[in-house]
Amino acid sequence: MSKTQTAAQATEARRESHLFYLSSLRRPLIDRAEGIYMWTQDGRRFIDGSSGPMVANIGHSNRNVLDAMKRQMDRATFAYRLHFENEPAEELARKLAEKLPEGMDRIFFVSGGSEATESCIKLARQWAVATGQPSRWKVIARFPSYHGGTLGSLSITGDDALAETFTPMMRVMPTVPAPTAWRDRDNLSMEQRGIRYADMLEEKIVAEGPESVVAFIMEPIGGAATAALVAPDSYYARIREICDRYGILLIHDEVMSGAGRTGKFLGGDHWNCKPDLVALSKGLGSGYAPLGALAAPMRLVQPLLASGGFQHGHTYAGNPLACAAGLAVLGEMDRLDLIANAAAMGDVLMDGLKGLAKRFPFIADVRGKGLLTGAEMVADPDTLKPIEQSKKATQRLLDLAYERGLIIYGRRVKGGVDGDNFMVAPPMIVTAEQVGEIVSIIGDSLEVLAAELDLPVEGRG
Repeated sequence: MSKTQTAAQATEARRESHLFYLSSLRRPLIDRAEGIYMWTQDGRRFIDGSSGPMVANIGHSNRNVLDAMKRQMDRATFAYRLHFENEPAEELARKLAEKLPEGMDRIFFVSGGSEATESCIKLARQWAVATGQPSRWKVIARFPSYHGGTLGSLSITGDDALAETFTPMMRVMPTVPAPTAWRDRDNLSMEQRGIRYADMLEEKIVAEGPESVVAFIMEPIGGAATAALVAPDSYYARIREICDRYGILLIHDEVMSGAGRTGKFLGGDHWNCKPDLVALSKGLGSGYAPLGALAAPMRLVQPLLASGGFQHGHTYAGNPLACAAGLAVLGEMDRLDLIANAAAMGDVLMDGLKGLAKRFPFIADVRGKGLLTGAEMVADPDTLKPIEQSKKATQRLLDLAYERGLIIYGRRVKGGVDGDNFMVAPPMIVTAEQVGEIVSIIGDSLEVLAAELDLPVEGRG
């Protein structure tokens, strides 16, 4: 170890943090970021292979976005929406509506993903009351799933590790199994499995009482709770059909899968599955400013307006600086044709991950769309027996990659308490050469993990 490294580690050890939300795992101080790279104050370079928590869609320090924010900062950084309208919010809403499914043209801006999903369920409930359906209040979600950390969004989050402590403080909503069809050992085709998982929604609606259910919320392509889970194609149309049959609103949580990351602007666009409400965040602001949005058709908004307005709001809703950033992000997405690049580089990344799965048989499944990909690790690829929790395989893999200058993402995928995975989701500006480097580092890290945990590797037991 060099003297420089020793000094840096000593400095890190002396540094006291007053940020109480930090875990015992300390990380180095960030210095700067550009493109897909991030540098620490001690000079180490990292590849941002997960775009943070799938946020930095267009990459770091994009000059055109920074310039747009500076222009807005010189004019006004804050204007409360009840006192003024502002041009960036109006223009961003218009641009966003152009990219969404037809008719999804009423936008309500918020500051993040939890606010966006909670706004959706609050709008759904107010719509039900305003249209003479006050008995409808239940929002069915999937288990596992993740929709946010506020008490409202947590009530529709299928994750025991996150929700259990707060259960007495909230009304937990009913759930149906997430469509983990790849795990099923039966004689059904994937198309038949997709229908079977969708039909579980209808069974739950009937069991709860159709007159009590207002909405079903789902991630078209899974996020952290399911590591980029993709349902069989047959699932999506059947879900839409069931929601229509019972007059239930379909909410798509596109916080992670939206804003172009999957090779379409919305994850649901891959199946032409049109939701009634959409929650967006993360890539919409791309990390340049806290920004999220609820999108809805006028047929849902008009009853609220007629009955006194949306009983909801946040201080920073429609903030002009955040909206200026979001507007510039969409502009760069178009200028650089990043959605097409996400699709093309997603294919390269998927090929690389599938290659790793052949080399490391304990990778039981590789999945995702575009640059939102995930892989699930098991102790036994035949029985799909999970790796023992005590081995902390996911965290160990993340640490091994981090030591090698690569940031990837991972979380347990069985309700937050079991199941190991990792997610790879670099910024949409990534090149084929950079994807190759990412896959190579993951491979090196998996090699060490396999040796440490005695997991199977091709060519040896």
